[in-house]
Amino acid sequence: MMDDRALQLLKRLLDAPGPSGFERGPARLWLAEARGFATVEADVAGNCFATLNPDGKPRVMLTGHLDEIGVMVVHVDDDGFLSFAAIGGWDPQVLVGQRVVLEGRAGPVVGVVGRKAIHLMKSEERDKASKITDLWMDIGARTKAEALERVRVGDAGVLSASPVELPHGRLVSRSIDNRVGAFVALEALRRLAATPPAACAVAVGTTQEEIAYTGGGARTSAFGLEPDAAVVVDVTHATDSPGIEKKEVGDFKLGGGPVLSRGSAVSPVVFEQLVAAAEAEGMPFAIEAAPRGTSTDADAIHTSRRGIATGVVSVPCRYMHSPNEMVDLEDLDRAASLLAAWVRRLAPSTSFLPY
Repeated sequence: MMDDRALQLLKRLLDAPGPSGFERGPARLWLAEARGFATVEADVAGNCFATLNPDGKPRVMLTGHLDEIGVMVVHVDDDGFLSFAAIGGWDPQVLVGQRVVLEGRAGPVVGVVGRKAIHLMKSEERDKASKITDLWMDIGARTKAEALERVRVGDAGVLSASPVELPHGRLVSRSIDNRVGAFVALEALRRLAATPPAACAVAVGTTQEEIAYTGGGARTSAFGLEPDAAVVVDVTHATDSPGIEKKEVGDFKLGGGPVLSRGSAVSPVVFEQLVAAAEAEGMPFAIEAAPRGTSTDADAIHTSRRGIATGVVSVPCRYMHSPNEMVDLEDLDRAASLLAAWVRRLAPSTSFLPY
């Protein structure tokens, strides 16, 4: 099970606002933690690197993205209300009535997402789904000038939702997608540091995955590292809550162990290596079909340079892209153990060629 040190680190990472392109807060925490057992650096895209055994072979990349979905100020009206746009994929219904924290001119600015009260709506309005353009932010300003003393167009923010522990090892928070992936990659490296492997292992906290239409930080970090293989850690939809069709999505339970992707973007060699490592560890796992892309950083990494053998290890997550995403802490612990076990099984002679 996850120890208290790791849990407190995870909570600090989850609580640090870091929407896509504005990952400075969680990145600094991640780098500070990594300095205790690895060589660290960052690049101009904001990607963070922690390296163990730099001269080892093969060179492998363990990665999760640091960013989360968020909001951005696009306009301030004469009465001090803020219009905003989404950073990443929001269901606008989730935003209604939520508190928000913006990174303002002189520090955090707290506000609320406003919408016309139901008492004031006509019947046709009540039945209509909200759009982001129907919503606004209220930071308590009385005028445009007063608002602009605290915020400006382009300021980014997140919903205010700190981590909460529930029974049976369940953790609820915003930013679980995918701060937990960056956490797992770093925890795997920490376990490897106790007895360094033959491989060079690099944990990477990537940026801009939630808006990665051109590959984001995953593409640039993989290009710079040029690893022989990579494993991406992300979340996948837990299908053990009401109304989800397992025949369409798959059968993934909180507490059921890591989920291994299998499909076009995934190296069959890395997939089988991960399966073998999980079985050797006596670890429960599930397999997720990914007939096209994986909707993770793997889609950018596996086509970097001349191609990189890439696997995907996911953690089941309920209520994705909401301020109250839920995971099982044991799944995170198992995912870190699986990555460490996979790296330890690699030798300088390991080939990732599919045939």
